[in-house]
Order: sequence, then C-alpha cells, then structure tokens
Amino acid sequence: MDKILNSSYGAIFGTYWVIYAVISSFSSVFMLAKGYTNSEIGITLATANVLAVILQPLIADFADRSKKLGVLGVTEIMTVCMMIFLVGMFAFGGGSLALCAVFVLLIGFHTVLQPFFNSLAFRLEQCGVAINYGIARAVGSLAYSVFVAFFGTLVEKHGVDIMPVAGEISCLLLIASLVFTGHYFKKAMRAGEGKSAALKKDETDSEEINLVQFMKRNRMFFVMSLGIVGLYFSNSVLNFYMAQIVDGVGGTTEDMGRILGVMAFLEIPTMVFFKQLKNRFSCRTLLKVASIGFTVKIALCWLAQSVLMLYVAHIFQLVSFALFLPGMVYFTNEIMSRGEAIKGQALYTTMITIATVISSLLGGIILDAAGPRMLTFIATLVTAIGAAIIIFVIDKVKGGKQNV
Repeated sequence: MDKILNSSYGAIFGTYWVIYAVISSFSSVFMLAKGYTNSEIGITLATANVLAVILQPLIADFADRSKKLGVLGVTEIMTVCMMIFLVGMFAFGGGSLALCAVFVLLIGFHTVLQPFFNSLAFRLEQCGVAINYGIARAVGSLAYSVFVAFFGTLVEKHGVDIMPVAGEISCLLLIASLVFTGHYFKKAMRAGEGKSAALKKDETDSEEINLVQFMKRNRMFFVMSLGIVGLYFSNSVLNFYMAQIVDGVGGTTEDMGRILGVMAFLEIPTMVFFKQLKNRFSCRTLLKVASIGFTVKIALCWLAQSVLMLYVAHIFQLVSFALFLPGMVYFTNEIMSRGEAIKGQALYTTMITIATVISSLLGGIILDAAGPRMLTFIATLVTAIGAAIIIFVIDKVKGGKQNV
C-alpha cells in the first residue's frame, strides 16, 4: 500500500509541475505571440497570484467542511475548471482582456492546488502511510525537466497554439492520478483509523498561538523573512521572464525550454539527498549557502552574453532554490514549537507570494522600459540585499525550541 500511494503521490506532483510548465513557464511565450506587452504580462501574472492568495483560504475552508468531497474531490473539481479555462486559450483572440482573464484564472487555480497536495501527504501519514515528500517533489522536478526540454522545441516548430493542447492532456493525467490515489486513500483510511484518531488527539494537545504572540516571540525570524522576498524576486523573474532573458542573448524558445529543463533537473539530487546534507551541516549553514547561490545565479544571468553562459548560471540551482526550499521547512520545524511552526511556514509562503507579485509587476515594466539586461541587473541587487539580510540575521533567529 505504501509503495502504491507513494508512486501515485509522485505522479500527482509530476503532472502538477508539467501543467505549471505550460501555463506559467511558457506564459510569456504565449502572450508575447498573442500581441501583449511585457507590462501587460506582468500585470496578468501579478493578478493571478493575488487571486490565489484570496482563493486559497476560501477553498481550503470549503474542503474542510465538505464531508463528501474532501481534499481529493476539491482538487479534482479545480482541475476540471482548469480544463474549461484552457479552452479559452483557443476561443479568445490575442490582445483581449478575456484571454488575460483566462491566464489569471488558470495560474490562480493552479497555485492554490499545491497546498492541497501538501495537506494530502499529511492526511496519508495520519492513516499510517509513510510518504516520502522529498522524493515526490523530486519526481515533480524530473517531470518538469523532461517536459520543458522538448516542449520548447515543439513550440518553436509548431507555434504557441500547441500549448493549450498540452495543458488539456496534462490536466487529464492529473485527474487520473487523483482518482487512482483516491481509490487507495480510502483503503488506507479504513486501515489506519486508529492511528488517525491518535494523531488528531496529538494535534489538539499541541500548543496554539495567535499571530501577535508569534510576532513577539519571533521578531528576528520576521526580519529574516524579508530577505526571502529578495531571494525569490530573482527566482520569479527567471521563472516568468526566461523567454525574454534568453532572447536578449540571441537564444530561442527551444533554448529556453532546455535551460529550464537543466534548472529543474539539477534540483533533484539536492532534494533527494537533503536529509544527508542536513545531518552533516546545520540548517543555518545550508540556508546561508543557498542565499549566496541565489545571488551568484542571477548575477551570472546578468553578465551572460550567450546562451551557454545562461546554462552555466543555472548550475547554481543545485545550491540555491533546491537547497533553500527544504532547508526552510526543516529550519522552521527545528527551532519552533508545533503551534509556531505552522505560522512560520505560512509566513514563508506569504513572503514568496509577495516576491512573486512584486517581480511580476516590476519585471514587465522594466522589460518594456529598459530590456532584459536591466531586469537581471536589478534582480541581482535585490537578491544580494535579501541574501545579506538572511546571512547576517539567521544566527540571531531563535524559536520556541531553541535547540538548533
């Protein structure tokens, strides 16, 4: 049962990140081809992320209240909605407000899905299923890597209208993975009712603190979180505007796909072996290294004069995003009590969203005003400031446990 559910959970992440590639990573390619300016693309992406912030608690509350649907049922419905939205990529003309609205809804709904998949892992564990989240996330990176590597070539040869077709197929695969997981999830629930009840009791007994208490007890953690905005500013710039950056050094959509593929592939070894790294080095040290990695990566993108140099820059994905993502999760859980850690993880997610919204808006405006080289230069400055904050503050961060 554990092997089957781990495999199906990995398939969910794999298809989720393939959909991300179609509607987010290639969003600039599609919208530029349809006659939108970079500023209009930026506004669309920022609006989509704001929508996700609004929708997430509302849909999460609905899923908690709905006894019939639950996490899997809600995610299946949301995926069907995305398939309907994808039809709009065919139906609406380029440059129209309606097509912008389609992207807002697609990216907004897709962004909301990930917390539900994280919640699914916890619910499976409640039933006694040992889910390896790191492996599942690595499967997502692998699927994304393989897909974008050849999808860029397909778009270059056949045009952007192939994108909604790929999106529909990917959504169908996601629904199939969700249905398959749901079938075995019900079996696991029946087999693990006793353990689930014990875990629920443990949750009830754990300390709960309000936001004001959290802020008072974790002032330096909040300051450190401001640095996260800086790091993820460049991360979002590279995710959303890679097409323009590659074009600025004479590359093509095919080159963009391959660079994104290399970037995602390099996440895999770090995420798979993160526990071994954590056993040898402290989370504080790993997060400092990752902060430097973010800065070096975007700086090399700024200095790049060729596509080859962009490939070299993305080698640092090994010690930037791939190291920082699991590092923050473990760091927060290690230094904080259970009640604090939940809010700490929420603050981390909020800072990433803030960075995404800011970089989406400013990125498009800067591209139209001064081009991709200026965008990567500004991103380098912002990231360096974020890295400096984290490096100088992290040793002062104390939590409820204070045992790191």
